Amino acid sequence: MPYGSRLAATMTRRLGRECVYTPSARLALYLALRRWCRPGARILMSPVNDDVILFVVLAAGLRPVMAPVSPWDGNIDPPAVPESTWRNVDAVLTTSLYGMPDRIVELRDRCEQLGIPLLEDAAHAIGTHVDGQPIGTFGKAAAFSLSKHVAGMAGGFLAVEDATTRRELERLRDDLLTPARLRADLSTALRPLARSTIRALHLVRPTWRTMQRLGLLERDPDSYRMTLHAQRLSQSAKEAPSLPAYDPWIRVDLHDYRSRHGRLVRAGLNLRLNLLDENLAHRREGVTLLSATPWASPALRDRAAHDGPLPLFRVPLLVENRDALVDRLVTHGLVTGYLYDPPLDDYAGPDFADPSPDPSPARWFASHVLPADPLLARKVAKSLTREHTKTAHPLTATPPTPSAIPNTTPPAPLGQ
Repeated sequence: MPYGSRLAATMTRRLGRECVYTPSARLALYLALRRWCRPGARILMSPVNDDVILFVVLAAGLRPVMAPVSPWDGNIDPPAVPESTWRNVDAVLTTSLYGMPDRIVELRDRCEQLGIPLLEDAAHAIGTHVDGQPIGTFGKAAAFSLSKHVAGMAGGFLAVEDATTRRELERLRDDLLTPARLRADLSTALRPLARSTIRALHLVRPTWRTMQRLGLLERDPDSYRMTLHAQRLSQSAKEAPSLPAYDPWIRVDLHDYRSRHGRLVRAGLNLRLNLLDENLAHRREGVTLLSATPWASPALRDRAAHDGPLPLFRVPLLVENRDALVDRLVTHGLVTGYLYDPPLDDYAGPDFADPSPDPSPARWFASHVLPADPLLARKVAKSLTREHTKTAHPLTATPPTPSAIPNTTPPAPLGQ
C-alpha cells in the first residue's frame, strides 16, 4: 500500500481528485513543478508569497517571473499582466494568498488558451471555493498544507487529475523522501501540543521574546525574509533541478520537510484531518467578525457581503505603521506570522527572478497587510482597538466591485 494512503484517501474524498500524501506542501509543490515544467521553463507567480516557495521553484530549475498583483489581496491581477509576458511564460503558479481566492477562472482560461499548465499553491486555501468548485481543482495539480489548517505542523498533499499521474508522482515522491527518524517523529508529534500549551498558559509573549534573544528564529531578525546568500545560491543553480542543493533554504522553519513520517505522526494527522470541518467553521466565524472591522480589506468585505465568510487561513487587514504594530502586538500575546515583505522580486533581485512590470501594488500590500488569525478574531480586534490602529488605503487603486467578485459559496451537501 502506498505511503500515506489513508490520509490521501481522506483528501481524495473531500476534493474529488486523486491525492498524493507528502510530508509537506513544499515537497508537494516541487513534485508538481518537476512533473509539468521542464528545466529552464519560466513560471508566472505572485511576488507576495513565502520565500521558501521561491527556492522550491529555483530548485526545480525554473525561472520565476513575477506578476503584477492586486493591492487589495496580493494575488495575481491577470489583466495587468502584459501580453509580452503571457507569450513568454511556460506555466502559471497561483497562490490564493491567506485563502483569498485568486482570479482562478481567468487564469485557468488563459492557460488553456496558451496551452500551458496552471498549478495551484493551495497551502492557505483548504475549504475555499469559487463558483462552488474547491480551490485545488482548477489546475493540473495543487499543493495543500495540513499544518496551516489543522495545526498539524507537518503533512501535505498534491492533488492531481487521474490515478495514472498519482502513481507516477508517488514513485517520484518516494525517491525524494529521506528515512524516518524516531526522534524527529516524536518532535513533530509533540510540536502542536507544545504550541497549544503555550497559548493556554498565556506564555506567547515571553516565549517569543526568549526565542528572539537567544537567536532561535531562523529568519533574519531585521527582516521577514531569510538571508538570501546570493553567491551560494548561484552555485546551487548549477545543480538544479535538485532538492539537496537547495536544502539550506527550503528546510527553513521545517527541517523534516521531506522526511518519511512514521505511524505516530500520520496517526495524529489523521485525527486532526477529521476535525477539519469544525476548524473551517470556526474560521468562518472569525472572518465574519474581522470583516466588519475598519481594517478589513475591501476585497474581503465585499466577498463576505456577497457570498458569506470564507474559511481563511489568515484575514488580510490593512493597517498603517504595520511593522511597529507587529512588535507591539506581541505584548498582547499575538505573534504575527506569514508576512511576505519585501516582495520576492525586490528580495531576490534580477539575478534570480524576472521583476514585475508594475511592482508598486505588491510593495504597498506587502508593507501594509496584517495577516490576522481568524481563530483569535476577538483578541485581534480588541488589541487593534487598544492600539488605536489606523486603516491603510492605497492612493491610486479602485476597490473591487461585487459584480467582479466570483461566487465563493461552497456547494450545499448532497440531499439538501
